[in-house]
Amino acid sequence: MPQFETRRPVPHSSEEMFDLVADVERYPEFLPLCEALTIRSRKERDGKELLVADMTVGYKAIRETFTTQVLLNRAERTIDVKYIDGPFRYLDNRWRFEALPDGSSTVDFFIDYEFKSRILGALMGSMFDRAFRLFTDSFEKRAVVIYGSSAA
Repeated sequence: MPQFETRRPVPHSSEEMFDLVADVERYPEFLPLCEALTIRSRKERDGKELLVADMTVGYKAIRETFTTQVLLNRAERTIDVKYIDGPFRYLDNRWRFEALPDGSSTVDFFIDYEFKSRILGALMGSMFDRAFRLFTDSFEKRAVVIYGSSAA
């Protein structure tokens, strides 16, 4: 039942950070443990985009693929990830991007999960915990690569 939550100011706009996190196909390029990501489907609904995606994560010889539903709400600058299938008992992941008056933003990241298997949890749990703690760092570093080191 590991859980991690962080709220961090970043020098990039809420729109830029939303776009960066919403670009899930690029995750294997920079996200810890993410080896592959495939979009199964993509639908527009009520001004929101709904994706179903398979993410393959790995550590040493262990590989696991899980399926999530990702709701991208550009108007509210929110991304909600709902677990569908894979090695978890449950997984709840939320991103919130809040614009600040100076053009920068605050990024809220929350994740709560539990593996179905105690063995898999023991093998990958601490690595997942470390990786999820590095997620926001990874996205911040990616933002510098894409947008530069200060707000646009």
